[in-house]
Amino acid sequence: MNNTPDTQRTGVALIGAGMIGKTHVAALSDLRDRVRLDAVITRHPERAEHLAEHYAGPPPRFCSDLGTVTGNADVQVAIVATPPSVRIGLIEELAGAGKHILLEKPVARTTAEAERVVEICARAGVTLGVLFQHRVRPASKAAVRHFAGGRLGRLGHVEIAAPLWRDQAYYDEPGRGTYARDGGGVLITQAIHTIDLALSLTGPVASVQAMTATTPLHRMEAEDLAVAGLRFASGAVGSLVVSTATFPHREEAVTLHCEHASLRLGRNSLQLSWRDGRFEADAATGEDADDSGALVAQHAWHRGVIEDFIAAVRAGRAPIVPGREALAAHRLIEAIETSSRTGRPVDVAH
Repeated sequence: MNNTPDTQRTGVALIGAGMIGKTHVAALSDLRDRVRLDAVITRHPERAEHLAEHYAGPPPRFCSDLGTVTGNADVQVAIVATPPSVRIGLIEELAGAGKHILLEKPVARTTAEAERVVEICARAGVTLGVLFQHRVRPASKAAVRHFAGGRLGRLGHVEIAAPLWRDQAYYDEPGRGTYARDGGGVLITQAIHTIDLALSLTGPVASVQAMTATTPLHRMEAEDLAVAGLRFASGAVGSLVVSTATFPHREEAVTLHCEHASLRLGRNSLQLSWRDGRFEADAATGEDADDSGALVAQHAWHRGVIEDFIAAVRAGRAPIVPGREALAAHRLIEAIETSSRTGRPVDVAH
């Protein structure tokens, strides 16, 4: 039983109760000694009430009125998990009411919209974080420690891969894989996680030359395949290959080839291959993901990001992925799309 007084717990509202709703509610349930889920805001509250089964505390209020959150001083944090197409207005209202905001990726449909979201929150003086949960995987944290220590030597070659599969039924949902609702296809909806994780290790990309396409395997507006050559600001070079047309689904990975060793970061594993012949396997397993490619989220990873965000709000510090830092992935995606459209190398804005 949770005996923590309500006054010592941070009030949270979940805005949006779609596919990822269960994951958020389960994560918040795990944190109920510090967090109180007060409300779930969705266009169809009656369809979301089943989420209460995944929350061990008092059931939250389910409703469609955002004023339930903006007018409630007991709610300090809003987790926004709506489609990108309906976010700007919500964020303006929430930030204007002084609510700190944790966003499901992407920040917005376009870089310009994402920059606007960041500035809205900055002007309002509220904390903005982004749910790039791959950053908190144990293997990812281990990669940061190995790479940041400098013992791998200078970075020379980077491989970013997200060979995923989605069947046509996934794209048959209205709006999915469109520019109007999602902002694009595999780059901004799936691969953005791997892109953000890679950039957190490598630093910024300076320029790209790329091709994006929609394969004959899907009927959709946006791309289900992207291939890019990358030139990093550090002088390293690399490649990005991502798709939702790879069957069977394979593991996403970031591989860093450095002066003294190569580091391969998988979902739950980290491998170091040293130039002198040594091999290290730093296994860091957590909850297993569904490797079939089905969208079954791991709430442990979400819990880690939410836990950090709540602590950041309380301490007045930046969260794991501040909104402004998340713009790096958006700007790289925009450069890839521009290069594909023009057939030319494109410099990445910073």
